[in-house]
Amino acid sequence: MTDEPFVATRSAPTYTVEKGDTVTAWVVSHLIETAFPGIAAPAEDRVNYRFINGFVDVGDLPCRKAFQSTMIGRNIAPDADWAHSHLNLPGSNRRVEFTGFWHVPTHVRRWLKGTFRTETARTVDLRLATCGGVRIWVNGVEQVRFEPFIRNVENKCDISLRLEAGDNEILLHCEDLAERDIIWFFELEVIDNHALTVVLPVALDRDETSRLAALVRDIRPALDVFVDTPLELVFDAATDKPLPIQVAVTSHGHDRAVLASIETVLTPGQTSLKIPQTVGIADGYHGVKVTIGSGTGTVTRSIDAAFMSNLDPVDAGDEIEARKAAALSFSARYGAWRIGRALAMVATGSDDNETIDGIITSTLHSIDAREDCSDFVLVPLLWLVRAYGDRLPVETVARINQSIVNYRYWVDEPGNDVMWFWSENHVLCFHTSQLLAGDYLPDAIFTASGRTGRQQSALASERLARWFESVEEHGLAEWNSAAYYPVDFIGLLAIEHWAHPELAARARHQLDLIFEMIALHTLNGVPSGSQGRAYDKELRAGPLTELAPFAQVAFGKGWLNGGVASLPMFCCGGYLPPTRLTSLAALDENRVIEARYAQGLEAGKLVLFKNEAAQLSTVVDHKTGRKGHQQHVMDIKLAGHPMARLWVNHPGEDDPWGTQRPSYWAGSGILPRVAQHRDLAMLIFDTADHRNDWTHAYLGRDGLDETIQDGNWLITRAGRGFAALYASNGLEAIMTGATAGREVRSHGKRCGWIGIIGCGDQEDFSRFRTSVLATEVVFDADRRVLTATPPGSPQISLSWDGVFTIGEKAMAFDHEQPQPELTLDSNKSAASNAHQLFYS
Repeated sequence: MTDEPFVATRSAPTYTVEKGDTVTAWVVSHLIETAFPGIAAPAEDRVNYRFINGFVDVGDLPCRKAFQSTMIGRNIAPDADWAHSHLNLPGSNRRVEFTGFWHVPTHVRRWLKGTFRTETARTVDLRLATCGGVRIWVNGVEQVRFEPFIRNVENKCDISLRLEAGDNEILLHCEDLAERDIIWFFELEVIDNHALTVVLPVALDRDETSRLAALVRDIRPALDVFVDTPLELVFDAATDKPLPIQVAVTSHGHDRAVLASIETVLTPGQTSLKIPQTVGIADGYHGVKVTIGSGTGTVTRSIDAAFMSNLDPVDAGDEIEARKAAALSFSARYGAWRIGRALAMVATGSDDNETIDGIITSTLHSIDAREDCSDFVLVPLLWLVRAYGDRLPVETVARINQSIVNYRYWVDEPGNDVMWFWSENHVLCFHTSQLLAGDYLPDAIFTASGRTGRQQSALASERLARWFESVEEHGLAEWNSAAYYPVDFIGLLAIEHWAHPELAARARHQLDLIFEMIALHTLNGVPSGSQGRAYDKELRAGPLTELAPFAQVAFGKGWLNGGVASLPMFCCGGYLPPTRLTSLAALDENRVIEARYAQGLEAGKLVLFKNEAAQLSTVVDHKTGRKGHQQHVMDIKLAGHPMARLWVNHPGEDDPWGTQRPSYWAGSGILPRVAQHRDLAMLIFDTADHRNDWTHAYLGRDGLDETIQDGNWLITRAGRGFAALYASNGLEAIMTGATAGREVRSHGKRCGWIGIIGCGDQEDFSRFRTSVLATEVVFDADRRVLTATPPGSPQISLSWDGVFTIGEKAMAFDHEQPQPELTLDSNKSAASNAHQLFYS
């Protein structure tokens, strides 16, 4: 969509939309939302305990069936008389998107309006895509009704709009049923050979709307992390007149707590804005919602920023029991407003009854409403009442007990909620809740099922046995996930502490395995590495994830934060990770290791190479050439700074701050072919017909002491850790816009990438750079074969069909067991060609 001065006498906000482009200039109404539960009924139990990443067909829930039966084809009167919320202006997203999260079934809808202008009457051909349903009126007459209403599934149809000569008023209504996470958007693509002229019906001129569009499109935080300094927002373009601006910083937690808010004015020429109210807010990777302008000239943008009180990892002492006690006290004082904090407060003897009661009340509200993710808080609530019920008021225990017996514990029990029962972590937490609740109230009748607590417990034990059989055989589909390991801990720690000996032993074994994988992928206190499911917030702020405090408590170095989903359970319980893992989390100087293993039914084949100051991690041979989800396939972490991180992916969407799965940075639109040996990884991308025909790398810029671009190579250093990236199609450093200074792109559908790490002092870095630049790299795009020949080493070759060779030797991945195996440990292996490192 491009600016176009259609009428010379008036500079209206006018855009020309060419064939292949989309209409994204609209006036948008406020959100209209209504609870829509449907009629309670059991759901089909499709859980087969074979867990995958990606879309799971669970059938239509009762609320969806009711929605489709009542909403499709109903009469909707066109309504153009509504208050304007904001403008949707052309920017980085081809879609008009309202994606979000609702914890209970909710009917969501918005109105939009615009103007299509034509000199003569014509019919314009468009392609409409949506998750949800869309109706379009032209000059008051309904011309389009497209209502697939299939949850989170994009549907398309070709439409034609009949336009009169002059200005045509376009009214659009989009809606859907929100069932927890909702992908809600429409995309209106011009497929006509003749361009379409779009005019925004607002009392602004084209220059004003162009400046507003630039402000929200390019806004970004000035730093990767703000350490006891105010949040600073940067804009590429400056306004030429004063503009009201509101900034709200909110947590990404369940409560979405507002941590800071300010209303001020952007002055003419101003290209940055500091928010002093953010100094001293809780450590975390927080949401930042920016609203610029007023009235019909209002635009909004949601981005994120990281805040820390200390960049240096804390040495938490040698004794794990002392570390547990310190972390429990920290959680009691600084934890998020979740039941885990109340558990920590009661366990440490807090007398702040007002806070404890407030947290319990909000927790019971979530459980009673059967909100999605309420299974995550029911388990620690059960821990609290079972371990410390004698410290709670009698009436509070009675309220808790009532909520426990009224809960819905599985899909075979009637419900009209949108609780998600089907993923690896939710299955575990629902079964754990059922087990603990049944054991706690064995003679009570649980209202949703009609079973006694004793029957609930027995059934939960059977179901948990199936869950353990699956993960013991295949490993975890959500491998290394900084988002979901803490959720797995909710169930596993509770089972280890409260269940009968057989289940407790199986939970203990799984905990040992997870902590081993965490230790392998932790560098200087930051858990990182390839992940089965990742979000931007886990990738861009490693020390601020819920997983980071577990590394600090388990291994003695790192950071605590407000995450309390399961940490207080770890600290209250008796489970201790194996002591041998500490030496894997922090390698001695000159030690290097490589580990290989596989996780998940769909075999995430994992390779980890690590030295004292750098870490390279990949998942190899994983769904090559297929659409990605949230798999983080390649990761480099350097120890010199907590934000010193690099990775390569194919963007799954257009918006750098988007939340799709895959997103711009988390996951890949099309998954590459990957191979790794020791300190070198190779990736081949073929994005085929994906709209984004380029790949890119993320740079944790502020954590890098040196960054050198030399031809197709990017070479970096953070402290004693080194990394290098190569792209066969060249590198374009992005220096403006939302990703300025943090993104390098390589254009072309087919591209070969190489990632390398090393470590040492400045002289070692000079040698590393010389060796990297002397490496001979060839990428045959037609054959999709990538070769690299490091100085003094044999040729390394990777082909799209998966053949990986070093010299004449085929390097098959033959470590498909869930237990990590150290395939190299310099402490135990004599130096030989078999253990050759290419750059270290």
